[in-house]
Amino acid sequence: MIKSMTGYGRASDIQDGLSVNIEIKSVNSRSIDLSTKLYRTYSFLEENINGHIRSRIARGKVDCFVNIEKITGDSVSISINEGYTDSYIEALKLLADKYGLKNDVKVSTLVQNSDIFIINKADDDEEAIWNVVRPVLDSALDAFIISRETEGEKLKADLIEKLEAIEIQVGRTESLSTLCAVERREKLESRIRTLLADVQIDENRLLTEVAIIADKVSIDEEIVRLRSHLTEFRAQLDSDEPVGRNLDFRTQEINREANTIGSKAQNIEIANAVIAIKGEVEKIREQVQNIE
Repeated sequence: MIKSMTGYGRASDIQDGLSVNIEIKSVNSRSIDLSTKLYRTYSFLEENINGHIRSRIARGKVDCFVNIEKITGDSVSISINEGYTDSYIEALKLLADKYGLKNDVKVSTLVQNSDIFIINKADDDEEAIWNVVRPVLDSALDAFIISRETEGEKLKADLIEKLEAIEIQVGRTESLSTLCAVERREKLESRIRTLLADVQIDENRLLTEVAIIADKVSIDEEIVRLRSHLTEFRAQLDSDEPVGRNLDFRTQEINREANTIGSKAQNIEIANAVIAIKGEVEKIREQVQNIE
C-alpha cells in the first residue's frame, strides 16, 4: 500500500500525573526532515521521540509537537540557607545600630528575601516520563500513518487512471507503427527503384538495405520497454515498502521512451499519441512527488 507524504495525526492521554498531547503533521520532502518541538524542561525526550518517529516514517518533512503538563504538584522540600541568613540578620542589626533605627526584624521581613530559602525539587524520572509519552506517540503515529495511507489510496487510484490513459495511447501507437512500417518500406523501395531505374539491381541486396534503413526508424523496441516500465510501475503501486523514489525513476524512463518514439515518428497520429502520453506523464510526475 503506497503512502502519501502528506499526513496528520494526534493523540493525548493522562497517566501518572502527566497530561500528554502530541500532534504530528507532514508535507513532501526528498528525505526525512524531522522537527520536534517541546518545552525545554523535557528536552531530554527529543532523542527518543525522533528515533521512534524515524523507525516508522521513511520520507517527508515531519513536524512533531509535544506538550507535557504536570497535573499534580512537584515533590518539594524547603530548607534555610543558614549561613546567608545569619549574615543577613547581622547586617540588618548593624544597619539599625549605625543609623539609630528601630531593630524590628521579623519573620515577615525575612521571607521577602528569597535567597534565605533553598527550594529542592525532586529530579524528574526521565525513564518514567518516556514510558508515559511513548504510547501516546505511538497512537499519534498510528493516526498519522492511517491518514497517509488514506491519501495514498487516492493517489493510487488517480495514478492507475493515468496509466490506463497512457496504455491506450501506447496501443494506438503500436497499431499505427505496424501500418506505417509497411508503408515506409514500400515507399522506400519504390523511391530507390526510381532512382536506380537505369541500373541493374540485386533484389536481395535491395531488400536488405531497405530493411536496415527501415529498422533505424522502427519504434518496436521503445514500445516494448515502455510497456515494461508501465507494468513495473503498476506492480510498485501494490508494494508495502516506500516506493516514491522508484516511481519517480520509472516516470523518467517512461518519458524518455516517449521522447525517443516522438523523435522517430514520421506519422502525425503517432506524434499526437506521444504528446498525449507526455501530458499524462507530467501529471504522474507531479503526483509521484507526494509518495513516500
